[in-house]
Amino acid sequence: MQIAKTEAEWQSRASAFLKAKMKEKGVTYVGLAERLMEHGFKESEASITMKLKRGTFAATFLFASLAALEVEGLALTELTEP
Repeated sequence: MQIAKTEAEWQSRASAFLKAKMKEKGVTYVGLAERLMEHGFKESEASITMKLKRGTFAATFLFASLAALEVEGLALTELTEP
């Protein structure tokens, strides 16, 4: 398991991970925004796009997104491997 060495690398990996889960589930940014509303988040397609582009978002956003995508189980290696 290769651990990220910088904050920027963690940001990049977290963003790539969430994008991959969205693609795996066939969910667009608009679809994620709609699903997040059910979890109390008011996000737009644009706000999600920018968060994922920057790679900077709160853990609460990540966890709510994973819940909205109905991701069951998470292995840390999914985030730590490039």
